[in-house]
Amino acid sequence: MSLYVVAKGGEAAANKGAGNNAATSLLAVLGNRPPAKIVVNEMTTIASVWTHAQFLSGTAIKGHALGLRIAAGNVPHFVDLQTGGWGTTIQDALNGGQTPTMANFATLADVMAGCATQVAADACNKFFAAATPPTGAAPSDTLTAAQSIARYPWYKPERLFALVAEFYPMPAGKNLRPVPFMPYLAHAPSAWVLPLKFDGGGYRAGGKAMFDSEGNLWVGDNFSTGWQGTDALWQGNATKFDPNAKPLSPITTGFTGGGMEGGTFGTAIDAKDNVWFTTYGSKAIVVFDKHGKPLTPPEGITFGGRLGLMQGIIVTPSGDVWALGVEKNQLVHFPKGELSAGRIVCEGDKEEPCKSFDAPFHLAIDQQDRIWVSNSGLPHVTRFPASDPTKAENFKTGMNNSGLNIDSQGNVWIANRFGTGLLAMAHLVDMGIRSKTEGFLAAMDYLTKTMSEQKGGAHGGSVTLLRPDGSSFPGAPFKGGGIPAPWAVAVDGNDNVWVSNFNSASSPIVQLCGMRTENCPPGFKTGEQISPPGGYVGGGLQMLTDVAVDPAGNVWAMNNWQDIGSCMGSPNEALSTRCGGQGVVIFFGMAKPVRAPQIGPAQRL
Repeated sequence: MSLYVVAKGGEAAANKGAGNNAATSLLAVLGNRPPAKIVVNEMTTIASVWTHAQFLSGTAIKGHALGLRIAAGNVPHFVDLQTGGWGTTIQDALNGGQTPTMANFATLADVMAGCATQVAADACNKFFAAATPPTGAAPSDTLTAAQSIARYPWYKPERLFALVAEFYPMPAGKNLRPVPFMPYLAHAPSAWVLPLKFDGGGYRAGGKAMFDSEGNLWVGDNFSTGWQGTDALWQGNATKFDPNAKPLSPITTGFTGGGMEGGTFGTAIDAKDNVWFTTYGSKAIVVFDKHGKPLTPPEGITFGGRLGLMQGIIVTPSGDVWALGVEKNQLVHFPKGELSAGRIVCEGDKEEPCKSFDAPFHLAIDQQDRIWVSNSGLPHVTRFPASDPTKAENFKTGMNNSGLNIDSQGNVWIANRFGTGLLAMAHLVDMGIRSKTEGFLAAMDYLTKTMSEQKGGAHGGSVTLLRPDGSSFPGAPFKGGGIPAPWAVAVDGNDNVWVSNFNSASSPIVQLCGMRTENCPPGFKTGEQISPPGGYVGGGLQMLTDVAVDPAGNVWAMNNWQDIGSCMGSPNEALSTRCGGQGVVIFFGMAKPVRAPQIGPAQRL
């Protein structure tokens, strides 16, 4: 078996010279230092196919160089290429016995091995039938079968699971099936996903996440490691992970200085890879260079202490930076990203567009240079031209808006945390009353507790879809069992939409069919849930804020809170450091890759 790699015009490609069953396991040689020996088995095949799912076409692997490097670098998380056994990450303390990923992985390997070793005369035919995708005929080889499962993990997962018992019957008087790989699943999964959790670099209760031009992830943290963090005080710093989730910031504190104190859902990266954050603790705007060196003063940019609690921030294609103050209804502008030229455009309710705001949360810019702002205190989004913010317009949405994003056609997707209907309106009114009588932070406590108890469907959250002209798309807002409490929306390179949830101790992420339905599985309509009814789960997911797609098509989810009882009042001493969410969770190869950093709407790679 051989593998060769070519690179030209910024594109790298790898092709299998010979062999079939486990050829893609050799993709790890795309790294700079391949191991002297590579063991080819079902484990290495699965690891390579899942991490390279967006770059495989038959037996060819091709794509942009950054994406291929990221994909190859993720293979060792799952498997030791020199032994063919388990990799370090999948069996570590954060994963191992904490999530179903090892069992999902081993079960897939067992079923594939049943075909490879012909445990029954018709084993391969049964394996291929169980791996048949919703798009066409059954595969005729194991490589194609693996690709089918990786790309459609939600499609009839019980078929493959049933083969474990069929291929490996329980011997009389025994307790374990004679499978080649353990642990195997006892129950059918909702999807054949292989998420892993990563931590470190000072990560604690991450908010908004962004990728820089090298594929590194940056996130602002609500809290710091070891703190008895509560919603009354956010004092976290900044965390940086490399493209394969290795922490690059200090282990306990993260990157500090420049006024960084209490990161929020406000992170943006400019064309120079400078990272912009907004904060709660210091009520400031903070900038770091790509190495984590602060570029702002020790107190950050506060405009003489005028800023309140801050949230969304973006960089536009023209280089401008815009930010929102959620507490004081503020809009801040830095022309061309010049720190010395920043100004508060408006605040309060006297002038537009701030007059149209109510607790503005996040913002995005469309292809017509118009900025869209979500409002957490009113059931509408506000739109204004970047050239003239006074020309504000409002468009109806669901209740309590948070994250929003814009697809390649200019359509706007907005997370409605309370959803729609009378109950949602009652929650919004109640939150507003608490804000006026008890203060903004009391209202935020009410928000998070309410969201944590919501259920998917009629009484859960929703996702609004507006056309570029602001009109509502028929059938929107969209609801579903996997959207109990949506927080953020991300658009991938296929214009499909990914939604995070701030809900239970193991909140799901959800994939929705986007406007370009030709990129959805057959029969799906815009807004319909592609992922299982309860969303994609596992991997150590907690209560989530952001969800982000990287240049290799991996979907990263930010764990923000874990024990809600530890986040308010006087928590149990033994659990008093468990408010903040632990680590990021990565679902590998599941989305069409996008360019980084994302400046403006997502762009396909």
